[in-house]
Amino acid sequence: MRKKRDGKSRVIEFRLDANSAQKWIRQIADKTENIIIGDHALERMEERDIFDVDVYRVLRGGFVTGIPEGGNNEGEWKCKIVMKLRGHREAGVVTIILRSRKLFVKTVEWEDIK
Repeated sequence: MRKKRDGKSRVIEFRLDANSAQKWIRQIADKTENIIIGDHALERMEERDIFDVDVYRVLRGGFVTGIPEGGNNEGEWKCKIVMKLRGHREAGVVTIILRSRKLFVKTVEWEDIK
């Protein structure tokens, strides 16, 4: 918090940019035990033939698209990280950077199928 000239405090909202989120995700994903794959993501992985090794590869080498959004809990951030896999197909992994310095994989998708 900062003080205004009139002595009153004002809240400054922290915004996470895509480059910083990407750096955090890659760093956290370096250890597989830091990655939690949710039930919904597991269902989509099976449905879309996206394997866990693909998810790990995207988290470790992909690029964050868009602006990270504040998660449901303060200090958590949701974003999509994308990487080209299997020839010309791009896979997207929607992940939440948790306050516990872990990643929660919410869902996975092929970017070329809308």
